Amino acid sequence: MNPLRKIGLFGGSFDPIHHGHLILGREALESLGLDRVIFIPNGISPHKLARPPAPAELRCRMVEAAVRDEEGFDWDDCEIRRPGPSFAIDTVREMAARHPGAGLYFFIGEDNLASLHTWKDIAELRALVSFVVMSRGCGVPHQEFPVVCKPVDISSTEIRNRIARGLSVRYLVPEAACEIISQHRLYRND
Repeated sequence: MNPLRKIGLFGGSFDPIHHGHLILGREALESLGLDRVIFIPNGISPHKLARPPAPAELRCRMVEAAVRDEEGFDWDDCEIRRPGPSFAIDTVREMAARHPGAGLYFFIGEDNLASLHTWKDIAELRALVSFVVMSRGCGVPHQEFPVVCKPVDISSTEIRNRIARGLSVRYLVPEAACEIISQHRLYRND
C-alpha cells in the first residue's frame, strides 16, 4: 500500500453531516489532487460553545455512515477521544505524526478567515498545513489561501430547524445519517 502523500483534513461539528459537506469534500479531493479527505468531527468546538451539539458518538456514527462507501473519503474520531476543546493544532500534530511526510491540507470555512489569527498556536499550524478555504457561496474575495468553491445552499442549522419543525431533510442529508437522526430522535427540540 502506498503512503498517502496529500491529505485533506475536514474538521467540523457535522451536526449533522449533510450533502454540502460531501460535495465540497469531493470537489477538494479532485481539484487539489488529494489522496484522501478525512472528515473529523470535533468534540467541543472552541468557536461554538453557545449551543451544545448532538452527542459526539452519534455525530461520529453519522459521519462514518455518510462516508463509508465513498472512495477517497475516510473519517477519524481523534478529536472526540481527546478531552477538552478541539483545537486544530492538536489534530494536525496527531495527523502529521501518523502520516509522516504527507502534505496536510486543512479545510476552513470562509466564515473562519477573519478570526484565523486567533487560533491556538497559529504560527505552528501555518507551518504544518496548507489552508484551503471551503466556500458554499463562492463569494470569497481574493486572499492568500486556495479556495474550493461549489454553490451549495445547505446548512446544518437549516437541517436542525427543519427537523424541529417536523419537515423532511431527504436529499439534504445522506440516507444513512437520516436513519441515525430518526432512530435517536435528534434535533426534535432545537
